[in-house]
Amino acid sequence: MPDSRDPRRPAGRPDWLKVRLPSGETYFGLKRMMRGSELHTVCESALCPNIGDCWGSGTATFLILGNTCTRRCGYCAVAKGHPKGLDLDEPSRVAAAVSQMGIAHAVVTSVTRDDLPDGGAEAFNRTIRAIRQACPRTTIEVLVPDFRGRRESVQCVVDARPDVFNHNIETVPRLFRGIRPGADYAVSLDVLRIAMDLDSGMITKSGIMVGLGETEGELVAVFEDLHRAGCRCLTVGQYLQPSRKLHPVMRYYSPEEFRELKRVAEKIGFTNVLSGPLVRSSYHASVPPT
Repeated sequence: MPDSRDPRRPAGRPDWLKVRLPSGETYFGLKRMMRGSELHTVCESALCPNIGDCWGSGTATFLILGNTCTRRCGYCAVAKGHPKGLDLDEPSRVAAAVSQMGIAHAVVTSVTRDDLPDGGAEAFNRTIRAIRQACPRTTIEVLVPDFRGRRESVQCVVDARPDVFNHNIETVPRLFRGIRPGADYAVSLDVLRIAMDLDSGMITKSGIMVGLGETEGELVAVFEDLHRAGCRCLTVGQYLQPSRKLHPVMRYYSPEEFRELKRVAEKIGFTNVLSGPLVRSSYHASVPPT
């Protein structure tokens, strides 16, 4: 695998990364429901390339705690600034939407809320419990921020017993300062360790983007760190620059390279690995077999 720190950037997006524009009644019906319920999805806020696929099949990843993030990550299209106060009715509206959609596996994530003492952990707890009450058979995955590494915040989420606890590492340590200012590589690993320490039977998951300027050796080292932290499920996807103001794509990985990364991760010991150009944390998400 070539060293992707080469300063020459790719000229255009390869064919395997081209997706069709969203369409279909299911997609537009879900869009109307989200607006009518005053709910946000990471699919829209982060300009996810899979929105047509996921929404067309009636699935979505709910974005709680508003749609304004307190951090300014160099890869993310979510709005940055000063969020409004908490919407205490949001958990019940998310649960109602999950019920109306009739989905079997609900994914809940959030913007980072460093303005809140618990980082928004209680909102995750209340949302999980609301979905459980409304849809007892629905499995629930949470994709949480780092909560500044606070054990009590992680415990608040774990206490609600999600089926999958996900926290994305996103990139390699060398690139953290530029890609994830305000975050810390060791803290992200600690979040996963704490979750496993609190509930060793819970499924833990993480994800990383490639094409930001990392090397193969750095990726392998991150895989090993995540595995040592107790993580057993991994997603690996291609970084796509959402706007010209954000970090450029340094190179595109081929489908074969993604297959090789999957083989490497499985050899390290991950039991469930999704690796591909359009893979994202919640793309085709479900409770993986153990």
